[in-house]
Amino acid sequence: MKQNKQKRPFRHRFANALQFMAKRRQKQPFLDKPIESVVILAKERYGDCIMLTPLIGSLRREFPELSIFIVAFNQIIFDFFSTDPNITAVYHTKKNLIRYSKEILAKKFDLLFNPKDHPSTNFLIHSRLIRARYKTGHHNPFHEGLYDHLISLDPKTHESEKNLALLNVIYCTSQPKHCKPYLPPMPVSPAITAFLQALEPGIFIGINISAGHSGGHRSSRQWSELISTYPDETFVIFSAPHELQEKKELEAEHSNILHSPSTANLYEVGKIVNKLKLLITPDTALIHVASCSNTPVIGLYRHTEADHHQFGPMSTLQEIIISPTPDVVDIESDKIAASLRNMLMQLPNIPGNTADTL
Repeated sequence: MKQNKQKRPFRHRFANALQFMAKRRQKQPFLDKPIESVVILAKERYGDCIMLTPLIGSLRREFPELSIFIVAFNQIIFDFFSTDPNITAVYHTKKNLIRYSKEILAKKFDLLFNPKDHPSTNFLIHSRLIRARYKTGHHNPFHEGLYDHLISLDPKTHESEKNLALLNVIYCTSQPKHCKPYLPPMPVSPAITAFLQALEPGIFIGINISAGHSGGHRSSRQWSELISTYPDETFVIFSAPHELQEKKELEAEHSNILHSPSTANLYEVGKIVNKLKLLITPDTALIHVASCSNTPVIGLYRHTEADHHQFGPMSTLQEIIISPTPDVVDIESDKIAASLRNMLMQLPNIPGNTADTL
């Protein structure tokens, strides 16, 4: 947190310098002719990119011939979009610079979109370097003068809705039906394939013990207490690779945990989540993985207002539990147990999971 605060003055000064050098004239808030190409700068985390997929799917559905290019700033996001059939091509800004220079920087596109609503050095640099007839981003004082149009929304607007607001900028005769979030297809290992075949849908409860950020981790003891409170339910545990030992210890301690193989990618995780009765998870990418299959979810959030407003679940049946502190470890275990009890009572009244992956 301290490091981020130290970076802000530099980002602000850098944005000011760009604004001084390149004053871009404000244009009308929509494109006046059809587009053939769009470049989207992708955020650096899985959850952000899942929330970008409704826009990508909607663009592909509305404009089948549109060339959609993704610019990624790290390897995991490059890999994430590389298998998406809706994407024309993906580029990594720090690897294969010759390809990026020839196929992106040397050309001109119809539309560029920066989905961040705050100044980011990398995003500002590449917004400037990439040539486009029309550039758009979200309103921020440090974005003024760098884009043809800035989208103004309530700061509490959900991230997926902020992305979909780009559709209002694109000139079209009708507003397209929004695509649901989805996961691009990735390889599924033989171990996960066998596990999925034996996994009866709508029976198991998922628990994600991983933390996506500081303050997102609950103790093994807390998870163990929750599992013990529901001896008639069977659980499946998800973990990041560095928390695999904690996962194995929980599986060994409780007879009502189904032993599961380790997953190698987010798509494998999504295939398992799709078969669950519901998922309990801290505020990580799994919140949004659940949304891809409309799996009911209980989300555990830190006491940070932006988190649960902008990055909340999109599943039809959901419940958010907010910690009284910046750490989800301080959420009372009784609250989570009560939320689980309440959701289990609602399950028969909702439709089955339905994924829309285009």
